[in-house]
Amino acid sequence: MSSKVLLVLVDGMRTDSIGQCGNPEFLEFFKSGTYSFKAQTVFPPVTLPCHISLFHSVAPNRHGITTNTFVPQIRPIKGLIELLSEHKKTSAMVYTWEQLRDICTPGGHLEYCWFERQHHGAGLYDLEHRAAAEAKRMILEKSPDFLFLYLGGTDIWGHDFGWMSPEYLAGVENAWSCIQEIYRDLPEDYSMIITADHGGHDRNHGENIPEDMTIPVMFRGKEFAKGLEIDGLNICDLAPTIAELLGVEPDEEWEGKSILQMTEQGNI
Repeated sequence: MSSKVLLVLVDGMRTDSIGQCGNPEFLEFFKSGTYSFKAQTVFPPVTLPCHISLFHSVAPNRHGITTNTFVPQIRPIKGLIELLSEHKKTSAMVYTWEQLRDICTPGGHLEYCWFERQHHGAGLYDLEHRAAAEAKRMILEKSPDFLFLYLGGTDIWGHDFGWMSPEYLAGVENAWSCIQEIYRDLPEDYSMIITADHGGHDRNHGENIPEDMTIPVMFRGKEFAKGLEIDGLNICDLAPTIAELLGVEPDEEWEGKSILQMTEQGNI
């Protein structure tokens, strides 16, 4: 396979928020791909540990990052960006939370990168749309093999007002409008993955409970069945899936499995 891949992560997006955000098109879009509303993240369900697990395909008890403070790995594991760099694949990243700079560790290379610091308040809506516009520009003008777009406003609204509050749900709808902006002009050679790093409850997250540990995942592209709901998916399965889409063998230390192989074998 040699598709290009767009990965969109909506920080703190609970599965039930997709159907309750006020725009039924988001739920319809999600269910029109290969999708799961029962995928699991890693413990602790905290932003940086979850992202490191997504990009390195191992749990925090292996990579050693259990808080939002990055620490160098004692036994380093090659991440997705590093693996793609080795195989001459181009990568891009658009993000608004500074700690995510550590997703790309020594040995990896981002051909294109855009960062603007997020903040609290109504300006978050505009920031997310600027980020989406930049991701769209990179795709249309630069055509990277892999682009990661991080939308973090939902997590802020969850902490400020509570998960599933009207303000939080409005943030989920805003993320959907950003996704729409990109998808309507997404070139046919791109597969699209939408997911979250964790959920949340009350005004926090980090506990081993379904509200925090369950995340939505959706895949769209020529390699994925339409309207197929799957079970048994973990956030650690995303990096191997992206690698396979890009025609790259996953690192031997990765613990996740490509869902393309799992669906072919009937194991998901």
